[in-house]
Amino acid sequence: MLTQLKTAFLREGIDITQLPLTMDSAYVSQELRERLHQLGFIDIIIAGKSNYVFTIDGQKWDASTWKKVMMLEEPTWGIDVPSCRIWADSPTFGSLILFFFRKSTTRSYYLMNFSQRALRGAEIWHIWKQHHAIEYFWKIMKSIFQIRSMQLQGDGLYTALLIKVFAYLLALRLQAQGVFSKLTLTEIMRKLRREEDLRDFLVTHFHAPFSIA
Repeated sequence: MLTQLKTAFLREGIDITQLPLTMDSAYVSQELRERLHQLGFIDIIIAGKSNYVFTIDGQKWDASTWKKVMMLEEPTWGIDVPSCRIWADSPTFGSLILFFFRKSTTRSYYLMNFSQRALRGAEIWHIWKQHHAIEYFWKIMKSIFQIRSMQLQGDGLYTALLIKVFAYLLALRLQAQGVFSKLTLTEIMRKLRREEDLRDFLVTHFHAPFSIA
């Protein structure tokens, strides 16, 4: 899929390998890491699984244990959560940077830097914060359009991508109108979710192009 997307965007003069990639832990694999590097992607941040084993400072534990014992520093410039950036060794991935962080008083998480360069903690966090915002945006979208699931295989993949593209274009067009111009895309989506009838909303704001008559 990424090969096809890269080719399609290059035809329009856009090199998507210069954009950071973020992925949930379900996609983690050394094969994927190597493939992304071959395609030319530079910055890649992936959420780690709890059962992965890492050796840090000569101590070998699984990630679930490291999340409990890792000493996190208080928020610093560019990082608004307690965190720790540290080098580790993995039997699967070799030497890599891990970024541990805590979003609440009880839950800690960690990210793996699959990038082709050693990113600073602030860089890793900046990239991942965008992942969270985008994920929340699409969650609202699925609620608005009553999409129960988006299959990422076969024809379902392209259908899901088209839905996302059209939904995003809809949000951008709404943002260009006066009543929505001061709202973020996520705030616009929240407003849409509160509407009782999406079709009536579209007819009100877009008239003929979205008429259901």
